[in-house]
Amino acid sequence: MRVIRGRGKTPDTDRAVTAAMLDQTGATGEPAFRAWTPHRQIAFGRRDARADRYDDAVAAAESHGFPAIERSVGGRAVAYTGTTVAFAYAVPLDDARTGLDDRYEAATTAVVRALRSLGVHARRGEPPESYCPGEHSVQAGGKLSGIAQRVRKSAALVSGVVVVTDRDEIAAVLDPIYDALDIPFDPESVGSVDDAGGPADPDAVCRALEDAFVGDAEREIEAAEDLDVEGAGDRA
Repeated sequence: MRVIRGRGKTPDTDRAVTAAMLDQTGATGEPAFRAWTPHRQIAFGRRDARADRYDDAVAAAESHGFPAIERSVGGRAVAYTGTTVAFAYAVPLDDARTGLDDRYEAATTAVVRALRSLGVHARRGEPPESYCPGEHSVQAGGKLSGIAQRVRKSAALVSGVVVVTDRDEIAAVLDPIYDALDIPFDPESVGSVDDAGGPADPDAVCRALEDAFVGDAEREIEAAEDLDVEGAGDRA
């Protein structure tokens, strides 16, 4: 399995790395995985960008020192502080109409297993009024992770976020953002690996996720900065 480590030099090139990874999986049939720490940012979803007070939400992000970006997939605003871990797992498809639930199930199980290997008593689900609310989440003293999926004709990308530390900073910036977007949000719903008894070490979380998703498969390690991202498809 191809394993991509590190991040692109800028937020745009970093997103292009994931897009290129998905493109290559679709073309070659070889699965790929990456876990990394994206640049500091607030990533807004499509529905956020259509909200009446979206400009106010962007202003709130920027006033807290978080550049605002819009991602091409659904979901709601997510904060990356620079210690927040993202993961992406690209898998080839024979039939894009099948396997959605199985991929969600496998990914949720992998995230729970990874966090438990770090001493966190993680379990499925999320507290009420969580950030980026969704059915496929993991919690321990607050929401730690959310999982999403996008499907193409030849490949699917299962991706998500894990809050490692900076819980208070994330809650503080998301509170006015979700208020502007008119989405219920409880700052106390934010959890972190650190506060749940795990390490405040993004690298350790990245490696635990990699081990959980890749398992015993042979790993072909590549650096994100070495990946050819020119001409990559829709940015992930």
